[in-house]
Amino acid sequence: MPTPNPAALDFLLSRRSRPAKTLGLPVPESDALRPLLAAATRVPDHGKLEPWRLIVLERAALVRLAGLVAEAGARLGKSPEDIAKAETQFADAHLAVAVIESPKPSGKIPAIEQTYSAACVCLSLLNAALAAGWGANWLSGWPSHDRGFAQTALGLAEHERIAGFLHIGTEGAAPPERPRPDIDTITTWVSE
Repeated sequence: MPTPNPAALDFLLSRRSRPAKTLGLPVPESDALRPLLAAATRVPDHGKLEPWRLIVLERAALVRLAGLVAEAGARLGKSPEDIAKAETQFADAHLAVAVIESPKPSGKIPAIEQTYSAACVCLSLLNAALAAGWGANWLSGWPSHDRGFAQTALGLAEHERIAGFLHIGTEGAAPPERPRPDIDTITTWVSE
């Protein structure tokens, strides 16, 4: 019989992302952040390729990224509202970790599996931060999908892309619970 871990299951059944705009100081220092990063990289990784890497963005770096948003938005024809919202994501943040999908050449491991592994790093970092008592949120947004912004802001190689920005900080306000999927509606049981 399996050995249950009720505390871990209770955490997963009740976990809730915290809106990034509610996250403030303090943020985890390097010593507190390292175990969260280690937990984040304990994900399914077919072939042990490590098709991802992490960029820790502290306050000055986030302010720099906010300053790059307007040019990218103008180039892409984004509305002033879209540009302002994207700028705020960085300008109001104190700490974020960019999870970078960095696929490795492989004749055996499909690229899509490497993408899934990078997404697992995002979710694992989110859950690790929440489990450690921090508020956290996984964001992307149009700047993260723009090649020009990714290369200018983070120096990404041509084959890399941003899987997400994980904002971590002290929760300023608990969010209300939201509706969750009805498991019976979305689940099919196949027994033969």
